[in-house]
Amino acid sequence: MSVSDTGWPTSALDAAGAAFAALTCEPDPPLVLDCAAFAADTGLPGRVMPLSEVRDWLLRRPRAYTARDEVWREVVRRARLDGPHWVVGAVGMALPALRRYAAALCRGYDGDPADVDAEILTGFLAAVRDRVDVAGPAPYAGLVRAAWRAGRDLRLRQRGYVPVEDIDQVVPGPRAPRVPYGHPDLLVRRAVILGVVDARDEQAYIDVRLGRRAVEPIAAGMGVSVDALRMRLTRIDGRLAEALADGLLSGVASPETMARLRRRGRRRPGRGPVGRRGTAEAAA
Repeated sequence: MSVSDTGWPTSALDAAGAAFAALTCEPDPPLVLDCAAFAADTGLPGRVMPLSEVRDWLLRRPRAYTARDEVWREVVRRARLDGPHWVVGAVGMALPALRRYAAALCRGYDGDPADVDAEILTGFLAAVRDRVDVAGPAPYAGLVRAAWRAGRDLRLRQRGYVPVEDIDQVVPGPRAPRVPYGHPDLLVRRAVILGVVDARDEQAYIDVRLGRRAVEPIAAGMGVSVDALRMRLTRIDGRLAEALADGLLSGVASPETMARLRRRGRRRPGRGPVGRRGTAEAAA
């Protein structure tokens, strides 16, 4: 481990490890999990445990898939909602794997190994923040795969550029875009104008479906549960697919069509103010 003049590690992964150790040390570590809150079939001890102890328990039981999934769903949820110290906790939990990846990717690498560490950490943090859906299977695998890909991409960039032929010669003739064209955000905006999508759901849909943002902070900001927001977005998926199939988002809708869509929108069940959690969820 390389250390700067200030005594702090210069490697991003080593620095994360030092911060994790500080946040999980006795006597009163701030990063703990109440493992009694998890389902009994996880096999986890039914007590409060520091994250470092939870990590060691999982490392000794590589086939404890149910426990690993439950722990990581909770850790990522807290990292997204409960502040930076839980982000450090997520990194610390994954450090054994992240360090293995860094060691493998640094073999034969001519650059600074600290750059590989930084890219791996950046990829992992992006996955924790937004990229991995913790409701899906094996969230931990998705997180560490994202870290691996980030480090691998740095190695691939070492190989330089591969020249290609002149694009104007390779693709002769006009290259007008096909409809529906434009940024996907514009299609969602058109769907809102036509009444296919409720205006209150527009930004949430763009953030989650197009921006691949994590759903938990967005649901919290809207005052609805994660499950309610997921169901709402799934219904929008279906309405957008139908509108695309009917050509509504790729051409000019007639006044009669727009009036019909607005009438259909008014017939949907109403929803209370977004900030009123119970009303909004009940009507989602």
